[in-house]
Order: sequence, then structure tokens, then C-alpha cells
Amino acid sequence: MKTIGLIGGMSFESTAVYYRMINEAARERLGGLHSADVLVHSVDFQSIVDLQKAGRWDAAGERLGAVAAGLEKAGAQCVLICTNTMHLVADAVQEAVSAPVINIIDEVARDILAAGKRRPLLLATRYTMEHGFYANRMKDAGLDVMVPDEAGRALMHSVIFNELCQGKVLDTSRERVLALIETARAAGADSVILGCTEICLLLDPDALTLPGFDSTAIHARAAVDFALGPVVASKAA
Repeated sequence: MKTIGLIGGMSFESTAVYYRMINEAARERLGGLHSADVLVHSVDFQSIVDLQKAGRWDAAGERLGAVAAGLEKAGAQCVLICTNTMHLVADAVQEAVSAPVINIIDEVARDILAAGKRRPLLLATRYTMEHGFYANRMKDAGLDVMVPDEAGRALMHSVIFNELCQGKVLDTSRERVLALIETARAAGADSVILGCTEICLLLDPDALTLPGFDSTAIHARAAVDFALGPVVASKAA
């Protein structure tokens, strides 16, 4: 079993989901009382948010790169940035370590393409929806990403930071986000990316009117596949 390194705390609500999903998957794969070999460095999220608001992405990259280097020094053989937004600095984090940084965008794109979908709606923070780093990387993979309109993007950003990151899961917000999905479906979206690692607290990807892709679950599974090796389907007799 290889050791997984998690850069968490952005927010700790979703980091807890990562930890649970990774260990549940390891126990399911190995049985008994097995769990994953995991190292977690949980940062003070407010310090990262301050850098985001100031547009100091270079400083944020240096900060997370230093965290990744610490995880590698402690024995991590791969690194996960447990947030979609901070993949904006994923290249800087990768430069700080020799261990692979498992990129959440690549993993989600792979699952969407495998499902035969091409035009996903991206629900995420304003940074992720508007900066371009996410959509451009998806475009390179062959996907045409849609995002909500200005009001919808403002809604998603507020729900994530003012509610989900603070442990608040509101039915009223769920209904408003589901309405965004319906609007996108009418405009041609063929799937939905839960592109913030807290959105799985609000929406069940399997209960949507479009196929849902939960970035948190996909990223966690990729970590377990790295640590234990991918599941190999048995050949029919």
C-alpha cells in the first residue's frame, strides 16, 4: 500500500469527506479492519481565502507547495489538493515535489468522457467557474464546459462559502441549485460536475435530472487506485 498525502482544510468539511471516502474504499478493497495509509496537512482556510480574495495566487501556490513538500518528506507517495479551486496552482504544487499530484480536473474529465458525455455544467466557486483554468483543461480533454449565468455563479459562490464551508446545508439552497441545473439542461448540458468538494454535502449526484459527477468521490477513488492499484475487471469465463 502506498501512502496518500492530502492537502486539506479548504474547507475541513470536505476534507472530512475525503478521509471517510478513502478509508471506506480501502476497507472495501482489502476487507477486515484495513484502512488507507494517509497523511493529512489541514491548513487554516481563512489564510488561503485571504490570498484568493487578494488575487495572490502565486503566494497561494508557494504555500501549498510547501505543504506538499512537507507531506512528501513525511512519506507521502502522492499528493491530492482537496479542493477544485486551488488546482489553479496545481502546477506550482507539482513543481515543489517529485511525487505525483493527482489532478482532480483530469480525473473528472476522464469519468465524463468514459460516460460518453461532452457538455457538462460546472457548478463551483466563482474562481473555478470564471478563471478559465478548469474549463481550458477540460477543453484540452475534449469537453465543452458550461457555467451558470452571472446570477447563478454568484449564487453558487455564496452557497459554497457562506453555507457549505461553514457546515450549513439548506433545503432552500438545494432547490435553487437544482433550478440552475434545469436551466442548463434546457440549454444543452448533458451532465453536471459537482466542481467544488463541498457540493456533495448539498446534492446527490445520482439523484439529479442529468448524470452527476462528484469531484470529491472521483478524486478520492483516484487516490485509492494509486495506493492499491486500479481495480482490474475479471474476464468472463
